[in-house]
Amino acid sequence: MNNQNNKNTKNNKNDDDNNNKKWKFGAVYIVAVLGVIMLFNYAKSSFYTKEVTYDEFLALLNNKQIEEVSIARDKITIDPKDGTVYGDKILYTANIGDKDLVTGLKSAGVKFSGPVASNPLLLEILITWVGPLLFFFLIGRLMFGRMGKKMGGGVMSFGKNTAKLYAENETGITFKDVAGQEEAKESLKEIVDFLHQPQKYTEIGAKLPKGALLVGPPGTGKTLLAKAVAGEAHVPFFSLSGSDFVEMFVGMGAARVRDLFKQAEEKAPCIIFIDEIDAIGKSRDNAMGSNDEREQTLNQLLAEMDGFDPTKGVVILGATNRPEILDKALLRPGRFDRRVIVDRPDLKGREDVLKVHAKDVKMEEDIDLTAVAKATPGAVGADLANIVNEAALRAVKQGRKLVNQEDLEESVEVILAGKEKRDRIMSDKEKRIVAFHEVGHALVAALLKNTDPVHKITIVPRTMGALGYTLQLPDEEKYLVSKEEMMDQITVMLGGRAAEEVEFNSISTGASNDIERATQTARNMVTIYGMTEEFDMMALESVSNRYLDGRPVQNCSAKTSARIDEVTLEIIKECHDKAKQLLKGNSNLLTTISEKLLEKETLLGDEFMSMVNESSEIPSESSDNTGKALE
Repeated sequence: MNNQNNKNTKNNKNDDDNNNKKWKFGAVYIVAVLGVIMLFNYAKSSFYTKEVTYDEFLALLNNKQIEEVSIARDKITIDPKDGTVYGDKILYTANIGDKDLVTGLKSAGVKFSGPVASNPLLLEILITWVGPLLFFFLIGRLMFGRMGKKMGGGVMSFGKNTAKLYAENETGITFKDVAGQEEAKESLKEIVDFLHQPQKYTEIGAKLPKGALLVGPPGTGKTLLAKAVAGEAHVPFFSLSGSDFVEMFVGMGAARVRDLFKQAEEKAPCIIFIDEIDAIGKSRDNAMGSNDEREQTLNQLLAEMDGFDPTKGVVILGATNRPEILDKALLRPGRFDRRVIVDRPDLKGREDVLKVHAKDVKMEEDIDLTAVAKATPGAVGADLANIVNEAALRAVKQGRKLVNQEDLEESVEVILAGKEKRDRIMSDKEKRIVAFHEVGHALVAALLKNTDPVHKITIVPRTMGALGYTLQLPDEEKYLVSKEEMMDQITVMLGGRAAEEVEFNSISTGASNDIERATQTARNMVTIYGMTEEFDMMALESVSNRYLDGRPVQNCSAKTSARIDEVTLEIIKECHDKAKQLLKGNSNLLTTISEKLLEKETLLGDEFMSMVNESSEIPSESSDNTGKALE
């Protein structure tokens, strides 16, 4: 009870501080506007008007340099003629009650008049004060109104949280809408059950986990999974991004965190979901990249996660694809108690994901989603949703009412390599080079034992830059890759260049991507997987951002790095020589298949393998290199 009272006192004090800040800001704004208006009026007065003595006025009158005069009770306003020393300024002087003034004005031929019937003072106040005040008020309203919408309110509500609140059942998403993440769902079902039946857990002394961190690559469904938790629990769901806390004003992020948790306690039991939590949760160890506003916001988040009562049923879900940069204090038990891995789905998971996305699309009855799942290893949920949508778009484009298998297979290739670019016309020579290049890849893959089967060969250019490609698809899901398999993969990658050398005795730029991938695979064998005798099992590189690009970071000296380059080159040379020897020994088969590809532009895997298996050129004794082709 004392802790709760202390917390309420703290919250009230924070509210008072926020109110004081608001009033101070408003006062400063008003003073600044008044100062600008006064400065404007002073500048206007000094630029357009000038006070002169009565003697100077009489001198101008005698010299007939006055155009018009307006006589008021206490002031005479003078409009001088052009060419005077005063330029275009309006002059004024005091009215001293000169009885001969009217006579002098008449004799000089000067127009004169008295004050008008309306109240000029009121008009002057409206023009010089009220008008500018209204103008600045509207400008301020427009500027801070837009900023307020972004930050959770108007000028006086900078510290309000900007979380989007979904009421009970409003997310419209349950665990049935999330496929391919059975382990992640299992980890979160306890939280849902606790929110439904808290007494079952409190009786035995168990406490609700304060937070769960969803970790995985982009597109795997972390946000969807968080919404499904809220949909299953039937509780309010606060959803916002980590970047929503960080603003240009120091202290606003921390104020929003306080306001968010205050609202969450009022609506408990509920779920708070912070997407991309790494925006505010970066480690504070790196002094060079410090940010006072972000660190202040993180400190407030840590304090709030420690301060709220776990029995109230407030659960915090965070999502990130960069867990390695998060602050250790954020990850400790008692804050984010669980780390839920939302990884790329396996074959069965991809098939389930396709079924979820296909249920709302009209498809033919003989659709084989398993074949599509096999064709998309490494794809995440967002990729699979995109494939189904592309297939539906293709069906509409071709005037059909149902999606067929060809639509799905073509959409896979569109996602992998882009759309067909049949308007790109290559010369016969270039087309022949591309054909031999692609058949070189395919034939080397067929002649080696530890490679995936060839599914398709085409020389139709694609929008992503490929002039042709060879598609290999695995027979089954693989989680481990042997050294022999990696060596054969590199050999297949270099088979395109080897075919150019064997057939044309020259090389082209078409192998650039093959060389890049082969070099990276060979380097990984040396530095990460410990597959060379020279470095044995020494870790020379470590993977950073494993859920993003997985770029390796080198952990060795410059001398060792130079030796890594040499060993990598040795692997590439060995595989390159092997590819050339295989193709030289099967040069007639290489030519036959390439000519067939030039004729048809696309060869399917079955047609290609039948040509390989029918060839009498492959020596039966070379079973180590031709196992797959002779099966």
